[in-house]
Amino acid sequence: MQQEYQKYYVPAQSPWPIVGAVALFLIAVGAGNFVIESTQDKSGYGGYLLTAGILTLLVMLFGWFKNQIDESMSGLYSDQLGRSYRQGMSWFIFSEVMFFAAFFGALFYARFIAVPWLGGASNNAMTNEVLWPGFEALWPLVSTPGGTTTQEMSAGGLPTINTIILLISSVTLHFAHVGLEQNKRKQLTLMLGATILLGAVFLYLQVQEYVHAYQDLGLTLQSGIYGNTFFMLTGFHGMHVTLGTIILIVLFLRVLKGHFTPDSHFAFQAGSWYWHFVDVVWVMLYLFVYVL
Repeated sequence: MQQEYQKYYVPAQSPWPIVGAVALFLIAVGAGNFVIESTQDKSGYGGYLLTAGILTLLVMLFGWFKNQIDESMSGLYSDQLGRSYRQGMSWFIFSEVMFFAAFFGALFYARFIAVPWLGGASNNAMTNEVLWPGFEALWPLVSTPGGTTTQEMSAGGLPTINTIILLISSVTLHFAHVGLEQNKRKQLTLMLGATILLGAVFLYLQVQEYVHAYQDLGLTLQSGIYGNTFFMLTGFHGMHVTLGTIILIVLFLRVLKGHFTPDSHFAFQAGSWYWHFVDVVWVMLYLFVYVL
C-alpha cells in the first residue's frame, strides 16, 4: 500500500532576508553613532542612519508579512510545514531568552562581583585605595569616579504602572486567543484591540520615564554602570514591546479581514507566544532593575 505524503511548500527566493540584514546594519551603526554624538553634544549622521534603518525594517516586516499571509491564505501550507513553523518560533524565542540572559548577566556581574571588588571585598583593599579611594560598595551605583552623581529610578510610579499594564495585556491577549478558539469573533476583536492599546500606553509611559530620568534624576547613559545597565535592559525591552505591538497590529488587521479559524491560526499563536515572553522579561526586569 502506497503511503501518501503531504507536499512541503518551499517558497521562491525572497529579497526580504537581505533587506532585513541591511536594516539591522543601519540600525546598529546609526544607534551607536547616535549615542556617541548625544553624549558628546555634537551632531552627525547617526540619527539619520538610525531612522533609515527603522524605516527599512518596517518595510521588510510588512513586505515579508504580506508574502506569508498570501501563501497561507492560498492553502500552500501543510501540517508538516506547520510543525516547522512551531519549531522555528520556539528556537527564535529561545534565542531571545539568551539575548536577555546576557544583559541580565552583565547586571549580575556589575552588582555582585565588580562593585564588591572595587569596594575592597575579598582582601582587595589595595585595589579600592588605588582605583577608587573612599568607594562604598552600594547598589545602585549613583556616583562615578569623575564626580558625576545621579539619583536612582524608583520602582514606584511609572515602572509599577507599566508592570500592571503589561500583566493586564497578557490577560486580554489570552481572552482574545480563547475567543478565537471558540469562534467568538467579537471577543477576539475587542480583546486583541485592548492588548494593542495597552502596549501603546506602555511605550508612551516608558518615554515619559526616560524624560523624567534625564531631566529630573540626571540618570543618563553617562551615569556609569548603573545608567548603562538601566537603559540597556529597559531600552532593548522597549524595542521588543514595539516589535510585539507591530505584530499584534498585523494580526488585528487580519482578524478584521476574517482570517484565522479555530483550527488554523498559528500566526496568532506565535504572536501570543512572543507577547507573553516580552511580559515575562519585563516582570524579571522590574524585580532586578527597579525593586531589588
